[in-house]
Parts: sequence; C-alpha cells; structure tokens
Amino acid sequence: MVRTPQRILVVANETVGGQVLIESLAELAATSDSEVLVVAPALNSRLAYWTSNDTAARRAAGRRLSDCIERLTAAELDPRGGVRAEGLVGDSDPLCAIEDALRMFAADQIVIATHPERRSNWLARDIVERARTRFGRPVLHIVVDLEHAAEYLVAA
Repeated sequence: MVRTPQRILVVANETVGGQVLIESLAELAATSDSEVLVVAPALNSRLAYWTSNDTAARRAAGRRLSDCIERLTAAELDPRGGVRAEGLVGDSDPLCAIEDALRMFAADQIVIATHPERRSNWLARDIVERARTRFGRPVLHIVVDLEHAAEYLVAA
C-alpha cells in the first residue's frame, strides 16, 4: 500500500513526550516526504501571564519540545531513518498556537495531545472539538496519562 506524504501539526504541552504520541506520529508520517511540526504552547500561571513574564514557561516548553523532536527524528521507521520533524514554542492559548502555526505550515491533519479528562484544562475548555470546528481539518486526539503510564487514542 502506497502512503501519501502528510503534513502533520501537533499541539501538546506536558504531554509532548508521551510514548503513544511519538509512536502515532511515526506511523502517520510513514513516508519519507511527510513532515511534522510540533507546537508546544508556553503555558503560564495567571500572575506571570498578566505581568507578561513568560520566560520560564517558554524555556520549559522548549525543553519538552526539544526532547520530543529528538525522539521523533530517532524513531525507527525503516532504513531511511526517523520522522522529519521541527518544533516551535507557541502561544499559551492552544487555539491561537494552532492558528499561528497554520499560517506557516499548511497541515493536512492536526494532532492534539491532552492529559486525561480529570486533569485536562484543554478538555474542560473543549479545545479538541473547537479545533475541529474552527480549522476544518481532521483532528486526532491522543490522551497521555503521565501519572499512570496509560495513553490512548481517541477517535478522530
């Protein structure tokens, strides 16, 4: 079966290092021409947000992002190597981060990784459904439970 190259936009913060996320991206980007852009929103405390001090949040997001990109590019797809992936730290609002990324990266699909429902601010704010409605692209939701090492895909 011949697979079409994909342009995949990934939005994840603390969940960016989840194993199911890495494996799913490697599978989605299984052709040599596929590209992945991972965006890690620089999430901040309310006080830091209001004082415009996002340095620590951007630094933390950058570290998580760097680890994710390293793992993706090292993923064993076949003899040609790992996933072609780049990353950037984005806006603290995940929907704004997606919108900003889509201006420079014409994604075919959006992947959103969240914590489980009981811990996810993004799910409480209905980010996945709002992204589906707002951006008109397929959205794959991946749940990463870092506390219990339980990760799973949610139907697109």
